[in-house]
Amino acid sequence: MDVDEIFGITRPLSLTTKSAIYVWGYNHSGQTGRQGKERQLRIPKQLPPELFGCPAGANSCWLDIACGREHTAAVASDGSLFTWGANEFGQLGDGTEEARKYPKKVKQLQTEFVKSVSCGAHCTAAIAESCENDGTISPSRLWIWGQNQGSDFPRLFWGAFTPNTIICQVSCGAAHVVALSEDGLLQAWGYNENGQLGRGITCEGLQGARIINAYAKFLDEAPELVKVTRVSCGEYHTAAISENGEVYTWGLGNMGQLGHCSLQAGDKELIPRRVVALDGIFIKDVACGGVHTCAVTKKGALYAWGGGQVGQLGLGPHSGFFSLSLCESESLLGNIPALVVPTGVQLVACGHSHTLMSTRDGRIHGWGYNCYGQAANEKSNYAWYPSPIDWCIGEVRKLAAGGGHSAVLTDACSLKELCEFKLADSATLRNASQIEDVASRTGADALARLCERLREHMLDGGDYGYEDENS
Repeated sequence: MDVDEIFGITRPLSLTTKSAIYVWGYNHSGQTGRQGKERQLRIPKQLPPELFGCPAGANSCWLDIACGREHTAAVASDGSLFTWGANEFGQLGDGTEEARKYPKKVKQLQTEFVKSVSCGAHCTAAIAESCENDGTISPSRLWIWGQNQGSDFPRLFWGAFTPNTIICQVSCGAAHVVALSEDGLLQAWGYNENGQLGRGITCEGLQGARIINAYAKFLDEAPELVKVTRVSCGEYHTAAISENGEVYTWGLGNMGQLGHCSLQAGDKELIPRRVVALDGIFIKDVACGGVHTCAVTKKGALYAWGGGQVGQLGLGPHSGFFSLSLCESESLLGNIPALVVPTGVQLVACGHSHTLMSTRDGRIHGWGYNCYGQAANEKSNYAWYPSPIDWCIGEVRKLAAGGGHSAVLTDACSLKELCEFKLADSATLRNASQIEDVASRTGADALARLCERLREHMLDGGDYGYEDENS
């Protein structure tokens, strides 16, 4: 008897094409993908394939997911892009400015194979390849839409890059966007009132795209060009990683989010400047939130710096070195990156005021502002320290954090994980104990934790369905 017969599945299974999207948190504009539902969702809930037009039981697979302030976007394995949530600036890419509480495919990109997506506060950007008439595949190119992007539909955008430039990453902030080429060059456009475009000046009004060509390694040396491998936009600041694992930050630094002990232009840094507190530490990933920044080292340590007034640094309530009411002689210490988790971190994502992290053992933790449940399972308004989020099954591939909601993309990478997906879908209060026992004995830790949470929640009178209680 094979796995199809065990679970009553009539179609062939592919171990590499089963994944799940979990979304939860603030839902004012329908960004959690629950059509017709207004309430906040404090529990991560898997979005069913039927929501995306797939038949029930289909082995749906996902490549990427991103959260904006109040909208969400996901990339399917066939290169289709789906968007949902707020749309007052056309950020959903459907040519309208009407919010939508369910996922819908972006028709303008149906001839493209979308590889990745990024959501800003009110805009969206996607990197896609196009299949030409002669069968050749075009280089990865950039599409943008929404606030300040000139269109409510996706439009092809080269900016300061030449048309044959291969784009490998894009990141959107509150009012600026930065794109990274395969050659390690950054171009930035949008608003620059806080120096977030890295041009050495501040300026009013919408600014066109320009390549960033000056990076300050040391204050007593002339700026030079650096090859960048990763970039992230916060609300009004930006961070990038060089090929040597060094972190550069620029833009608004009024809450210490740049990681510099002092700033060169009041509360701003106008060109990319190396975070010297991380010297000698190879950084592999960086994420920017509203007023905080996080970085993951090659060895799996997590550092955080910036504003932590609602717990988004994971360092506890504001006290000591991280208080906003420091005396002048101690205030410099509030800007220095602090070690939050010493080892085992795989991924990190920063929302406006909360943070998500996944570890190499498959656990997900969150902390920060938690009024809508976006950061932790608990019902407290603030999660001051990393708190477990035990509702997701599968291997974590991508984390996304928005203004007040969160999302996780997981994959089933083995037959065992496929079985866990199926059992999780069928879990009820009546069989949760039995499934938890089997999961514990077979090493299915995520499934066991989910069943434990499910029993606790239901016994407390909670509803595991889409109509969860308000915060």
